[in-house]
Amino acid sequence: MTVKAYGAYAGDKPLESMDITRRAPGAHDVQIDIAYCGVCHSDIHQVRAEWAGTSYPCVPGHEIVGRVSAVGVHVLGFMPGDLVGIGCIVDSCKHCAECDEGLENYCDGMVGTYNGPTSDAPGHTLGGYSQQIVVHERYVLRIRHPEEQLAAVAPLLCAGITTWSPLRLWKIGPGRKVGVVGIGGLGHMGIKLARALGAHVVAFTTSESKRAAALALGAHEVAVSRHVEEMSLHANSLDLILNTVAAPHDLDAFLALLKRDGTMTLVGAPASPHPSPQVFNLIMKRRSLAGSMIGGMPETQEMLDFCAEHGIVADIELIRADEINKAYERMLKGEVKYRFVIDNATLAA
Repeated sequence: MTVKAYGAYAGDKPLESMDITRRAPGAHDVQIDIAYCGVCHSDIHQVRAEWAGTSYPCVPGHEIVGRVSAVGVHVLGFMPGDLVGIGCIVDSCKHCAECDEGLENYCDGMVGTYNGPTSDAPGHTLGGYSQQIVVHERYVLRIRHPEEQLAAVAPLLCAGITTWSPLRLWKIGPGRKVGVVGIGGLGHMGIKLARALGAHVVAFTTSESKRAAALALGAHEVAVSRHVEEMSLHANSLDLILNTVAAPHDLDAFLALLKRDGTMTLVGAPASPHPSPQVFNLIMKRRSLAGSMIGGMPETQEMLDFCAEHGIVADIELIRADEINKAYERMLKGEVKYRFVIDNATLAA
């Protein structure tokens, strides 16, 4: 089937309207009419070839929500009309240790929602800046939020799970103190989720202007990282730091805030490396520097259900598809609170 999409034909070209094809649903496939798609910072890196290996045409988008329009003959868990989501994964090997444990995100054969290998034309996956997508049922997620919140649910499929997964792995809850570095698409979700889990939340930002916003999102305290005296107030006090910043920066100032056996996990993905941290910041307090990448399917469903139960959605700005290039430039300037979401109905315009 031919559907409308927005994508780019080269890394130095703007995104534009294009026609793409989607396969007919196979026996275990779910066909989804996409209502909304979030705009992730990763989309910019990939479509502009700032990360190696971009295939063109590139149609980004891995924060997808919509309604099931058809299912394959062997699909039991979904039916037409269901509200569903697709995140960053549309396939994996299904039989390795990671897949068996529901950690498909760490499967060596994981296929991303866009720019991943597929037998479908044009030979690589095409993402959610499109009218429709067809995905194996294993990678489809049920949405239990009210339909009127659907657009604001979309960013949970990447920004939500990217921050939820480390919070769960490091057992964050009451009595734990969590730092969130960066108050953007990822960071604002980290604040909301850590607060809802019962942790004491400290937000770190380079911008004095974001202090009130961070408190409004649920942070108990805010520190402007450019102010040494504010940073020093939190020395040796944090159990976990979620570092969401997608630009290279000095990690040492934040590592010094961890208590003994504390961990800073990097979830932001810069286009070039961070400066290497000082070893003594790690060994003197047995601190850890870690990474975390999205989450597997069971964990992503857990996150969506938790957010539905607690009334948690992203703070978004809804845009038309033809505003995407302008939105990218605004994202790079930090001019969005906190996630752009495309109204996919405008693709047909």
